[in-house]
Amino acid sequence: MRALVVTVSNRAAAGVYADRAGPVLVEGLAGLGFEVDGPRVVPDGEPVGQALREAVAAAYDVVLTTGGTGLSPTDRTPEATRPLLDREVPGLAEAIRAYGLGHGVPAASLSRGLAGLAGRTLVVNLPGSTGGARDGLAVLAPVLVHAVDQVAGGDHVPKDHVRGDHAGGAR
Repeated sequence: MRALVVTVSNRAAAGVYADRAGPVLVEGLAGLGFEVDGPRVVPDGEPVGQALREAVAAAYDVVLTTGGTGLSPTDRTPEATRPLLDREVPGLAEAIRAYGLGHGVPAASLSRGLAGLAGRTLVVNLPGSTGGARDGLAVLAPVLVHAVDQVAGGDHVPKDHVRGDHAGGAR
């Protein structure tokens, strides 16, 4: 399984400060068994779309972006992501926002991050903070390998293995 982390930040791309959220995602994905590239640091706007198009062409299984999901005038990651998606996976984005809200982060409701499939690549937009990256990993960790397996044509997890071990299980 191959993954790419893309950090979206004008200031980090310009060298004003170091990317801190991207390395959190790289470490988390590696811990899940992914071969991880990045973090690739790009400024907001069209460079995000270009990085995503290149990742899809390179056949990554997963691309996690961090940054550019808020309300500032330069936050354009969802706008760069949406045109590439063939199918959205709204439950992932909703679960990430809900997780943050449930853990005392009111600003989680302001994230406009998306999740979906671009070809056979699962793309998930996460907030740009280290806390937002950790929250995203907490939501993704139980389901990401299974999602990649499903995209590749794998079968669903038997219902008796879903409850308590995976998100979205039958009751």
